[in-house]
Amino acid sequence: MYVIPILSIAVQAGLIVHVIKTGRNMLWIWAIALLPLVGSIAYAAVEILPAILGGRTAHRAKSGVRRMMDPDRDLRRASAEVEISGNVDARRRLAEELLERKQYDAAIDVFVGGLKGVFEHDPTLLLGLARAHFSKQQFAAAQATLERLTQHNPDFRSADMQLLYARALEAQNALEEAEHVYAKLAPGYPGAEARLRYGVLLKRRGKLPEAHSVLKDLLDGAKLGPPHYRKAQAEWLERARRELS
Repeated sequence: MYVIPILSIAVQAGLIVHVIKTGRNMLWIWAIALLPLVGSIAYAAVEILPAILGGRTAHRAKSGVRRMMDPDRDLRRASAEVEISGNVDARRRLAEELLERKQYDAAIDVFVGGLKGVFEHDPTLLLGLARAHFSKQQFAAAQATLERLTQHNPDFRSADMQLLYARALEAQNALEEAEHVYAKLAPGYPGAEARLRYGVLLKRRGKLPEAHSVLKDLLDGAKLGPPHYRKAQAEWLERARRELS
């Protein structure tokens, strides 16, 4: 009956000793002492696990906990960078943070604000702007932005750009044009989304044998792929199975 409280106190004490010995921010002591469970988990994820595990997994855990504790931290940092430097990368990071929060109008303003001078037709900013327009269901604006990008940056290559262009066409019921884009893009797209969307569009256009072939090839190919591919593409593969059922 008394084991759990004793263990909890022991863990807290051990973590507080770790804070002091390793010279971590002393605010952690208050977090661990006043919020025994949350504070201890946060400290372990942010300060201890990265040192033990290293690599991307630990970095994601650390970033996730920091975002949970201070969800606006990255947004404040990105805003400050724009105020200080105003460069393209800073604007892109701020706009991406706004997009993630579904603040589409603000993201559009940030992207547009960077399209000046030598960056008037910057492909990274234009692609981000097109994504923001698409997210706001301004499909014609997204298409026009992508066409502007291609016109002024003929050597720019991006599979995500082509996928977004096909989706913008499809959203405007330009199905034949969208089909042509999907047909070129799907075979070499690094992932299952393009082929899934291509198969669904073919099905929508009444081309059932072609749709069945595309979706079946997608699923058969996934069976031969490594487990990490199937895990990463699980959403699109599951949709393909439903479309074939």
